[in-house]
Amino acid sequence: MKIDISRRRFAQLAIANTTLLATGRLGMRASAAEIGNSGAIPRGAGMNFSLRVNDKVHSLKNIDPRTTLLDLLRNQLDLTGSKKGCDHGQCGACTVLVDGKRVNSCLALAVMQQGKEVTTIEGLAHGEELHPMQEAFIEHDGFQCGYCTSGQIMSAVALLKEPCGKTDADVRECMSGNLCRCGAYPNIIAAIQEVRQGRKS
Repeated sequence: MKIDISRRRFAQLAIANTTLLATGRLGMRASAAEIGNSGAIPRGAGMNFSLRVNDKVHSLKNIDPRTTLLDLLRNQLDLTGSKKGCDHGQCGACTVLVDGKRVNSCLALAVMQQGKEVTTIEGLAHGEELHPMQEAFIEHDGFQCGYCTSGQIMSAVALLKEPCGKTDADVRECMSGNLCRCGAYPNIIAAIQEVRQGRKS
């Protein structure tokens, strides 16, 4: 089907669409101005809740209910080990444990984690004693730039309690949600397998 349209008519339609878009945007800006804080929720409308992170309960005040767990950990609790990579749940750099299961914290709402146990990379070690998975990553050079490492380790710790096959290929599949742009995968797999096979306890 061929659509016959003149240049003049095309220009008229383009101008009309641009006007509608501009009007819509102005309307949205006006709405944002009405509620204040450049589109944030109105003052006093934040939520108060408590969150248990690394065996410590944090009382949080006036938190925007749209705040992700990742942003709350990094910006409110100063736990910056969990990294913001893609912010779309695709790279795994933000992985934390929630009740022992791995979660992409950039996709999880902080307020929804009430009553649960959140563990970040900062909570794995016991004082000066590193978690066996942390030690294995160091011994096997399971990182290069280190940006993805905290997420890799948190996923690896969760994997220890998951039904994952014994082979390296099985581990690669189970860790496929965590990307390493440096390509340290062979060393990461070796570190995980060492811990899984009980050579580190």
